Amino acid sequence: MDYFRCVKPCVESEIGKLDYVILHAPGKEIEHMTPENAHKFLFSDILNYREASENYRDFEGSLRKVTNVLTFKDLLIDILKDNEVRENLVYSICERENLPYLAELFCSFDNEKLATTLIEGYDNKNLKERYIFPPIPNLFFMRDAAFTMYNNVMVSKMATDVRDRETMIWTAIFKHSKIIKVEGINPINRYSMNGIGSVEGGDVEIARHDIILSGCGSRTSKEGINALLEHLRSLGGVRHLITQQLPLEPESFIHLDMVFTFLDKDRCMAFKPVIMNDSFKTIHYEVNGYEYTKATEEKNLVEALGKLGMNLEPIFCGGGDEYYGPREQWHSGANFFAFAPGKVLGYARNYNTIEALNNNGFEVLKAADVASGKVNVDDYKRCVVAFEGNELSRGGGGARCMTMPLLRQPVEW
Repeated sequence: MDYFRCVKPCVESEIGKLDYVILHAPGKEIEHMTPENAHKFLFSDILNYREASENYRDFEGSLRKVTNVLTFKDLLIDILKDNEVRENLVYSICERENLPYLAELFCSFDNEKLATTLIEGYDNKNLKERYIFPPIPNLFFMRDAAFTMYNNVMVSKMATDVRDRETMIWTAIFKHSKIIKVEGINPINRYSMNGIGSVEGGDVEIARHDIILSGCGSRTSKEGINALLEHLRSLGGVRHLITQQLPLEPESFIHLDMVFTFLDKDRCMAFKPVIMNDSFKTIHYEVNGYEYTKATEEKNLVEALGKLGMNLEPIFCGGGDEYYGPREQWHSGANFFAFAPGKVLGYARNYNTIEALNNNGFEVLKAADVASGKVNVDDYKRCVVAFEGNELSRGGGGARCMTMPLLRQPVEW
């Protein structure tokens, strides 16, 4: 990884041209899931490793054509070269998971094997439970456990402890990496008096340099919202946090980015029954450092952004159809990832949503053609790079979930 320059993260929008992103291709860790334990690991279905890998190939290949890609495992291996760091990380994780007797064994592994073990688990086929040290199958959903906000990287406080290992590794990477120079902040640990609350990256969107959005539901709590507010206060100046109440069920509504994502300076993707429904509260908090905080209830998220000068035309998941909308939202039909203004990645399987984008000026490109170099995204003003996701979508996340941007270029508003 020596060919990467030292990256100083900065993200001030959801759509700025992407310079650096962290990815993790779903590996054999997802094969640990069974019908009996899937819900324990927050999945509603079990995934096939080979099929998921094929789906992911063109997704990652497309991103490698348009930006610099770092991988989670390479970053982990890099920090494990420091013996003190590797021992502290291994002993902390094993202690946290009540498996302290494994620490000495794991420390004897070389860096590659140790990184693989921390991700894919430690197989023990002689026991009833196949893995004595469980894998972390959610890892390919990069956005949940860490997200970049301005010049900091926020390490999430997850709503469920099954994902704590991810945040422990992220914390170590941001603290010790020679490739990424940044302060990692856990907003709950830093700003909550009693350590109670949760914030997950799928709920947090940087609309503009002065506007943050956050979902409030099953994964990000009211205490988490307060922690985000404290962080904005600490930055000084006038800033805005707009919170969107989310349904607590079904599980396809776990994060804001499952019902709302940015596409361009004047376009957004929205799931109409939630975003345009005033029965789910939208609250606008205006803060000016520690001088004042003003809270106002808004009609909906789109209107609230409009009042701040972000006039967005919503394109609706499933084309806004009462039948197709919920079907496609279930398979992450609202979850798009912008790698430049007006240029996004999303699942090809959500036909009605893709057609709605096409009807609104987005050229539909096949990810396989972009990844192979057959098609150049620079030839289009607006485009949606559609990748196959029949297997990946069963995991409950989409293109935005699977990316952790580190650096984006500023947007001229």
